Amino acid sequence: MYIGTTSIDGVYHCLINEIVDNSIDEALGGFASQIVITLENNGYMTVIDNGRGIPAEEHPDKKVSTLELIMTTLHAGGKFDSESYKFSGGLHGVGASCVNALSEHLVAEVKRDGKIFRQEYNIGKPLYPVKEVPESQLNLTFETGTAISFKPDISIFTQGIDLQLKTVMKKIKDRAYLVPGIFFTIEDRREDKCIGYYFDGGIRSLVREMNKNKKVLHDTLYHQAALEGFELEVAIQYNDGVTENVLSFVNVINTREGGTHLTGFKTALTRSVNAYAKNEIAAMKGGGLSGDDIREGLTSVVYIRMPSTYLQFEGQTKSKLGNPEVLGLVQAEMNKFLDQIFEEQPGIARAIMGKILLAHKARMAALAAKDAVIRKGAFEGGALPGKLADCQERDPALSELFIVEGDSAGGSAKQGRDRKFQAILPLRGKILNSEKAYLDKVLNFREIKDLVIALGMGIADQIDYGKLRYHKIFIMTDADVDGEHIRTLLLTFFFRHMRDLVDKGHLYIAQPPLFRIGIGKKQWYAHSEQERDEIIQKNATTDQTVMINRFKGLGEMNPDQLYQTTMDPQQRLLKQVMVEDAEAADQIFSILMGDEVPPRRKFIQTHAQYADLDV
Repeated sequence: MYIGTTSIDGVYHCLINEIVDNSIDEALGGFASQIVITLENNGYMTVIDNGRGIPAEEHPDKKVSTLELIMTTLHAGGKFDSESYKFSGGLHGVGASCVNALSEHLVAEVKRDGKIFRQEYNIGKPLYPVKEVPESQLNLTFETGTAISFKPDISIFTQGIDLQLKTVMKKIKDRAYLVPGIFFTIEDRREDKCIGYYFDGGIRSLVREMNKNKKVLHDTLYHQAALEGFELEVAIQYNDGVTENVLSFVNVINTREGGTHLTGFKTALTRSVNAYAKNEIAAMKGGGLSGDDIREGLTSVVYIRMPSTYLQFEGQTKSKLGNPEVLGLVQAEMNKFLDQIFEEQPGIARAIMGKILLAHKARMAALAAKDAVIRKGAFEGGALPGKLADCQERDPALSELFIVEGDSAGGSAKQGRDRKFQAILPLRGKILNSEKAYLDKVLNFREIKDLVIALGMGIADQIDYGKLRYHKIFIMTDADVDGEHIRTLLLTFFFRHMRDLVDKGHLYIAQPPLFRIGIGKKQWYAHSEQERDEIIQKNATTDQTVMINRFKGLGEMNPDQLYQTTMDPQQRLLKQVMVEDAEAADQIFSILMGDEVPPRRKFIQTHAQYADLDV
């Protein structure tokens, strides 16, 4: 109810969204400048800040230490006292007590007025009253501050409590952008690593990071304003790409589903652009500029800070802001700011408008191509691509599509497949690099057009996810350099133009074997040289002849072999394509598939040591 899940995500939530965010609340209030997060070898997680320290004296009404009250009682935190925190995240004052109840053991230490106080708990229950101690057991070395160390209860978090360092780093780094001037330290004693984050540029630094390895069109536009009941910060920068990347936050909460603050920003941007470009719009065909035109290539962060007592979220997970008054205030403020930018900085205005008008032109050119795809779609009375060998199954949840490299492999796959539920779509050669290609060019490429028609759900603003014809889509290419390039081109297309298929877990990489090993009358298949050697060592005797075939392509397999090793649901090896870090994935695609050569050269030089040479 309070943390959303008892999976490993719930452990991240306890550490980051509750304990760390409590320390960040001190920083937002101007009382803390350093936060240290430690992942211990024994499963404990420790957070230390140099804030004021939770009061340890007796609460005047409850007749118990304030520290014990906060750690054991719901809604006893300082967030319900408007004098304590002007802005805060967390779970409406239940964070510390909730984490305590979900921990098999928790230690709290505070340092105030030159004294150190401690209390320990088992599953939320105090082991002894709050007491003064001569020294800290949690390495609380600041002049003042709070230290919380806890071990999540494995009987509740049954999937485990072992956190990934890179995930913790990502979550803390995001927060470091939002609280400029605060030094975050992450110590992972399991791997003997220490990482620090400090950004004095705030969300401007975040926008620069998001646009790293992209060609930007102007300097970052930044605006900060104190509005009625909350503070607003916005950073804006356009690049020459074809995708929109806008993040929104409330306090330190990532509002992934947006909300009234993001709606107000987008509405203001659309109105200001339309007002500035009214002469160009009057001469346009096709109904003027759309919101998609205006936000193409946009990178932006919309960040508001407001008292937690006034926050209204849609759902306990706080992924969408619901305060209705925020929309109009953000819209009016951003209209004023953007109108001023367009009037006083014509160079920036021309760069932005040039990008938007180019996007509009490309959108109009793409309309005919999209309409052609929709008309030919299977659910619109048209025909499927001739090269598609469709399956008999009509339930998308039971249907599979294999995207296969080349007609030779396509022929083997068509003969070897299970026709009831497996469809085959062969590709001829390498598809278009769609990283920065406009949609009209993408859809005019025959192989991509056939793929879109085969999937049946349309593309761009005409996507209808309910019409997807296959819920499992496999990229099946040769295990060589060309095959991996084709796979990367397909991944680029899906990530940029059909992201839903990735986010919903429909996309997979089929893993064909590299070797066939024959020993006597038996044979095995291996997906790596290590697996090959292990099979030989385990099964071959010194007087037996070992026959090894190295498959250079899917076309070298006969249909039975291809089905048995790569397509049979009972035996195949698959990799599901997932996006754990959307920003990192966006940057990797920009580096590897974009126009800028220096970042790609640097990436190749840095990672060359990990590459295997296939000769």
